Amino acid sequence: MSVNASDPPRPRVPFRFRFGPLNALMPTISAALTLGLLLGLVLVGLTRPAGDAPVNTAAGGAPAQQAAATGSTSVDVELGDLFVKPSTITVAAGKPITVHVTNHGAQQHTLALRGADTPMVDPGKSVTFHWAALTQSTQAWCTVPGHKDAGMLLQVNVAGTTPANGASTGQDTGTAGTGSAQDATIDPNAKPAADFKPFDPTVQPADGRTEHDVTFHVREQVNEVAPGVRQLQWTYNGHAPGPILHGRVGDVFKVTLVNDGTMNHSIDFHASKVAPNVQMRQLKPHESLVYEFKADYAGVFAYHCGADPMIYHMGNGMFGAVIIDPPGLDKVDKEIVLVQSELDLGPQGQTGDLKKMMAGHRDAVAFNGYYNQYAYAPIKVKPGSRIRAWVVNAAINEPLAFHTVGTIFDTVWKEGNYTLRPDYPFHGGSQTLDLEPTQGGFVEFTLNDAGTYTFVNHKMMDLSQGAAGVFQVG
Repeated sequence: MSVNASDPPRPRVPFRFRFGPLNALMPTISAALTLGLLLGLVLVGLTRPAGDAPVNTAAGGAPAQQAAATGSTSVDVELGDLFVKPSTITVAAGKPITVHVTNHGAQQHTLALRGADTPMVDPGKSVTFHWAALTQSTQAWCTVPGHKDAGMLLQVNVAGTTPANGASTGQDTGTAGTGSAQDATIDPNAKPAADFKPFDPTVQPADGRTEHDVTFHVREQVNEVAPGVRQLQWTYNGHAPGPILHGRVGDVFKVTLVNDGTMNHSIDFHASKVAPNVQMRQLKPHESLVYEFKADYAGVFAYHCGADPMIYHMGNGMFGAVIIDPPGLDKVDKEIVLVQSELDLGPQGQTGDLKKMMAGHRDAVAFNGYYNQYAYAPIKVKPGSRIRAWVVNAAINEPLAFHTVGTIFDTVWKEGNYTLRPDYPFHGGSQTLDLEPTQGGFVEFTLNDAGTYTFVNHKMMDLSQGAAGVFQVG
């Protein structure tokens, strides 16, 4: 009922008069409700058919038990990035099962019973799988590398049997995040073979071109990452890190990415401002795209694969760096680039261990992809040389505290700006360039006297696990 502004005001009823009578009736109302509830429960008990069990709406109650007792011969399963829904199903014992699978993710997935070969399901598509009769509970999962460990696992319970566990299905039953007994290990006393060739850290001056056309081929290949330790890496052009790009502010980069791998891959240049769903989109095997961007900002930027799980693609070698010179950059005698990454080792000749990556339990930390490589093959410079070291932290979890023993940095550039220069009036010096994952910068310094100068990640745990090298002067 509406009230008109011209109506005379209504007298207010005192609080005690409006609610007083209701308060007086509350005992009677409560008694009536209680009696009605009791009668309702009696009637439900009288009308339930003989043999029916009470309905239990709590988790694990009668409905789930009843489904477990009867099972199903037809189920619907949704795949996503990176999940399987539902995560547990109950099927009938001894009867064939029809599984309707829909992929709602952005990349190809599959659902393979016990990891058997199964066709891939494209994004937005549905397929029907037919599983033979089961007599024991088991598991199904997506066989794309890393997807199972990232959560794409379906528990398949057979009605009337014991649910499956890791031991019965071949899963790793070790402690989560610590890897398995089959994982490769690094011998800190081992040395590379005589034909070892380190990653050349030398940065050539920008060549003056304003347009850079390059091609990156995604290659899944076995590389040595430490003396005697080989891993199946996912790479750009066969190495981790991938190609180092170098230009100036205003340059245009046209990168043709070709997926020669066996699964979806992509690339994300932190030096670019583009629509991620267009140029960073995932490519199926044998697909390609042209990723074009203009370098509007100076700095040293990371690039990496963005396919799910991203931590697995980066951790398996899909990273690199783009150097964009600040205007007016001073000349130096030698420029190098150091890209930090982690080694989370899987079995010899196989991919890295995703569980260790997720838990932050890396086996080693490396500059330019190889454990202690510049201790085995020092970087040679002349006495008195002025050096610029571009540094990028492409590690998935670890910070970087870059330090060179025996010198002081008189120039520091971090994340787009100088924080220290020789002409600053404070006569200051820097000892460490601190970088979180995917941050970058450069330092400049002079090594005057002949000798060996160690450079490290001054996070001591990482220094002792491969993040160290040597400048050999004279």
